[in-house]
Amino acid sequence: MCSRAKMMLLLGMVIGWFCTKILSCHSQNSVTGTTPVLPAGEEESIVEIRDVSPAHFFTKIESFSLFSDSGIESYECREFEAGGYNWRLIIYPNGHPSKEKKGNHVSVYLAMSETNYLPEDWELNVIFNIFLYNQILDNYLCVRDGVRRFSEAKSMWGFPKFISKKSLRDESSSYLVEDNFVVGAEVFVLKRQRVSERLTLFKPTTQKRVWKIRGFSKLDDDVWFSEEFTVSDVNWKVQVYPNGHPSVNGRYVSIFLICVSADSFAPHQKVKADFNIRLKGWPSAILDSGKISHWFTSSTRSRPLY
Repeated sequence: MCSRAKMMLLLGMVIGWFCTKILSCHSQNSVTGTTPVLPAGEEESIVEIRDVSPAHFFTKIESFSLFSDSGIESYECREFEAGGYNWRLIIYPNGHPSKEKKGNHVSVYLAMSETNYLPEDWELNVIFNIFLYNQILDNYLCVRDGVRRFSEAKSMWGFPKFISKKSLRDESSSYLVEDNFVVGAEVFVLKRQRVSERLTLFKPTTQKRVWKIRGFSKLDDDVWFSEEFTVSDVNWKVQVYPNGHPSVNGRYVSIFLICVSADSFAPHQKVKADFNIRLKGWPSAILDSGKISHWFTSSTRSRPLY
């Protein structure tokens, strides 16, 4: 603030832009750990024998060997829901055509279903278990990977060598009994309480504005505003109280820099301005505020000059 006088207002500003964005997040269910085993072709997989049946999906395929005889490349199981999303198992009786070209294994994959309603950049971190039922011992072979990221670019993960056809058809095998093949699935979506931020920097811009106020000592209005101006794509204006802001009881002239664009800022969006204000009297008296730095937000859109 400064004493009242005939004056010219000069404003110099350097603007830096800072913007943050909160991204949506998702939660998690935990899965108990097990001792890792290395099945054929699945070096990152974990295998265990479990008595508890699959929590989310279970299917029994009768006359399983007829898949090969009928030339059926794959079978998509019915859709099921887990973790708030829709899924389905895809079974390749002779192996996935691009992953198991020799056809010596059965491939089983988990795929997301109905992803059209998800945002363009969606992604989910998922832990899933694929089960094969032992029809003699009444337990389950459970196979899992680590955490897998499902996204628009890759919405299907699984095991190209889930089990070899040779071991499956062995007379001693208890996983294919009377040509019945039983598989299941559990899907756990990791719901993260993660806060993410995006920072965008623009090259600092220096600009000088001059506001000449004529007849300043005769002004009767309580507050005056300069014309709006733009620096680094952000809109500004200067606010002057000729008789002082009410908080100073009319003892000083009060000057504020206002960020007009802050009215439409998102909650975590802000812009930093380095500026100084000069009052030029007649003929040559100058009062300089010196450099002032301030972060402007939707809740702090103005900065007074003291």
